[in-house]
Amino acid sequence: MNDTIALLRARRSVPPAEMSGPGPTPEETQTLLALAARVPDHGKLAPWRFILFEDEGRERAGEIFADIYAKAHPDEDYRRVAAERNRFLLAPLVVGVISRAAPHQKIPEWEQVLSAGAVCMNLLVAANALGFAAAWLTGWHAYDRAVLARLGVAEHERVAGFIHIGRADGPREDRPRPLIADIVTQF
Repeated sequence: MNDTIALLRARRSVPPAEMSGPGPTPEETQTLLALAARVPDHGKLAPWRFILFEDEGRERAGEIFADIYAKAHPDEDYRRVAAERNRFLLAPLVVGVISRAAPHQKIPEWEQVLSAGAVCMNLLVAANALGFAAAWLTGWHAYDRAVLARLGVAEHERVAGFIHIGRADGPREDRPRPLIADIVTQF
């Protein structure tokens, strides 16, 4: 088995609550982003972009989440608001992958959206290849326009995912995967 196959077989998501630091160095982050961007991209549109949440940026994002969540849920327990404040503090780096899919005369929007999904997957695999743990998440904050506006996500953009990257202790046990025979048909 070659190294790429072994990496893909071993890849697991790790919940951010199980991550720690240190996170990627600036050079490693640039490598991760460059690898993430090497995806199929019909028309060479780059219909996605990145928002990096690290250091105090994670805290600022958490304040936005807590503020908007508390205003929308005034009777919510303070622990839930605190959890929203800490949402991006669990992993040392969170990369927002932002889909910029838009109408185009030749390239269907769906293909642009799929390209953003491929960016998320490449980022997960690249993080694992560099020895990091990673998880691809969304959550309510990925769909809330008030949150997105304060994060700098334009009205026509959408969050493809927030990729949490950090360190984890040891390999994770695999979850049950679908049987190939159950998900394949022959035409």
